[in-house]
Amino acid sequence: MLNAEQLANLDRDGFLVVPDAVPPEMLEALRERIEELFESEGENAGGEFKKEAGARRLANCVDKGEVFEAAIQIPIMLEAKAHILGPEFKLSSLNVRSTNPMSEADQPLHVDMNGVRDEKGYWVANTIFMLDDFTPENGATRVVPGSHRWGKRPQEEMADPFAAHPEQILVTGKAGTLVICNSHTWHGGTANRTDTQRRAMHAFFCRADKPQQQYQKKLLRPETQAGLSPALRKLLAIDDVQNDLLSAEVAVTSGFLK
Repeated sequence: MLNAEQLANLDRDGFLVVPDAVPPEMLEALRERIEELFESEGENAGGEFKKEAGARRLANCVDKGEVFEAAIQIPIMLEAKAHILGPEFKLSSLNVRSTNPMSEADQPLHVDMNGVRDEKGYWVANTIFMLDDFTPENGATRVVPGSHRWGKRPQEEMADPFAAHPEQILVTGKAGTLVICNSHTWHGGTANRTDTQRRAMHAFFCRADKPQQQYQKKLLRPETQAGLSPALRKLLAIDDVQNDLLSAEVAVTSGFLK
């Protein structure tokens, strides 16, 4: 599990790189299943959440294979989420983002869910699964260390969030690495300037009192829900009445429900 130095670094920087955290057999199973899904879903891939120019996306991955159920239960990742968010947290979404070869655009620096720390503390935390090596040339994530403690969003402080920040660094590593992030830390993907894809999976978590980015109970098929263990049902907030109310409130506010 994580040691005191790793936890201190996570607190200081807002992210932690953990090499070899994804078992090799899981890594290969994820790669294989993800490519199957890109092939089968075609132009609809990622449609449950969003599509993006210059990248392939998948969404609602928990519903699409047992390997994804295993991935969201990696103990070191859950330990880190509890450290960031407190003991009561849930999966907000599980998505894949594959940066296309020779993509020309960086993502803007951003914080997930546009969130800043509130009176209860931090409430969003992400994990990047490096499914391929992350290099300076192929779209590695840029982060601004310590920015989670500023209580501000990039667009409030930068004239152009697409621009390089003077304190940003690139997070690189070998396939099988996990990058555990306090998602209030300013971050964004960079352009892939190579002739091969760069694949990543994002396991995004939120505090229990916040709505999920993707309402898992609605998205997961009944047969998927029926096969979930008690631990997974809790992690996905399947039986959480408060989560149902939060999701209904968001749907009404956004105009999804009339």
